[in-house]
Amino acid sequence: MDIKEIIAKNADKVEEALKGYLSLEDKQYGILYDAMRYSVLDGGKRIRPLLTLEFCRMYGGSYEAALPFACAIEMIHAYSLVHDDMPCMDNDDYRRGKLTCHKQYGEANALLCGDSLLTYAFEVASANEQVSEKGRVMALKALAQYAGHAGMIGGQQLDLLGEEEKFDFDTLLRMNAMKTGCLIKCACLLGCIAAGHYDFSDAEKYAKNIGLTFQIIDDLLDEGTEDEKTTFLTFMSHDEAYNYAKELTEEAVASIDSDTLKAFAKYLLERRI
Repeated sequence: MDIKEIIAKNADKVEEALKGYLSLEDKQYGILYDAMRYSVLDGGKRIRPLLTLEFCRMYGGSYEAALPFACAIEMIHAYSLVHDDMPCMDNDDYRRGKLTCHKQYGEANALLCGDSLLTYAFEVASANEQVSEKGRVMALKALAQYAGHAGMIGGQQLDLLGEEEKFDFDTLLRMNAMKTGCLIKCACLLGCIAAGHYDFSDAEKYAKNIGLTFQIIDDLLDEGTEDEKTTFLTFMSHDEAYNYAKELTEEAVASIDSDTLKAFAKYLLERRI
C-alpha cells in the first residue's frame, strides 16, 4: 500500500469539494470570500478529512455521507491556522511557502476570514442530508466540543501559558491532547457518525495515540528551534521520544481494522525520515 499516494488522491478529492463550498461571490465584500479560498485551498495534505472518510469507510458508510463532515473539519482546521498566524498569536509571515492570510489581506480581514470559516463549517455539517438527524446533531456537538474551550481553543490557551511558565509532563500531555489531538479525534468520530456507528471506543483510542505521535514527531523535527517552550524533548532524549511515539503507533494500529488507517498511523510516525 502506497499511503502517500492515497493521501494525495484523497487530498485532490477533498480539494474539489472544498472548491464547491467556497465558490461564493459578493461584489460588496468579495475580499472575505477571496481570503477564505486563499486560506483553505492551499494544497494541504488534508489529514483530518482523510480520517473522517476512512473511518466512515471502515464502518461501512458512504463517501457521500462523510464528505461534508470532512470538509467541515478542514474548514475549522484552516480557521485555526489563520488565527494562529496573526501577530497577536504566532506572528508568522509564511505558511506552506506563501504569505499568511493576514499578510496577504490585512489583519482585520484575516480575523473575519477565520471567523467565517469556523461558522461556515457548522453550516456545511448541518446541511449533510446523507446522514440522519441524530447524526447531524451528534456531528455538530462534536465539532463544537472539540474545537472549543474544552478542546482545541483550550489547548491553544495552555500553549500561550506555556510561553511564560514551564509545564510538568501531565500538563504537556493535556495541552497537546487538546490543541492538536482534539481535532484529530473529532475527525475520526465524524467518520463514525457518518457511517451510523456510534461506538467510539476504538476511534478514540486510535485518535489519541496518533495525535500524540503527530506532536512528538513535530517536536523532533523542530528540535533545537524552540528552546524556550516545553516539549517532549524537555522530558526525554530524542531516542526516548521516538520510542514513545513508536509505542503509541503500535497501540493505534492494534485498535482498528483498516489497512489504510494502519498505514496512515505508521506514516505519521515515519514522516521525519
